[in-house]
Amino acid sequence: MSKSPVYKILFVNQGQTYEIYARSIVQSELYGFIEVEELLFGERTQVVVDPAEEKLKAEFEGVKRSYIPMHSVIRIDEVEQQGVAKISDAAGNVVTPFPMPMNKPGGAD
Repeated sequence: MSKSPVYKILFVNQGQTYEIYARSIVQSELYGFIEVEELLFGERTQVVVDPAEEKLKAEFEGVKRSYIPMHSVIRIDEVEQQGVAKISDAAGNVVTPFPMPMNKPGGAD
């Protein structure tokens, strides 16, 4: 029996880089978005509590599905195991987004 995959998603939100883990990622029916479902966070049974992960967990508490704009996504990786979710400052980031024309589907401008 195969294990369900774990994805690491890096994206920019309000000047910060978010690193989250999820079990399901699909292209959304909403144009220009991806759907992220089944977010994964560390267990509370651990003795050491990471404040950054707790902040993310609180921010996404009660969220069934999150829609992330494609132009905010830096990278999506399928990983062997879940890591620690975190938020870091994007100020030192040297990633420049690729300019994308935002045309409407169907060729109508």
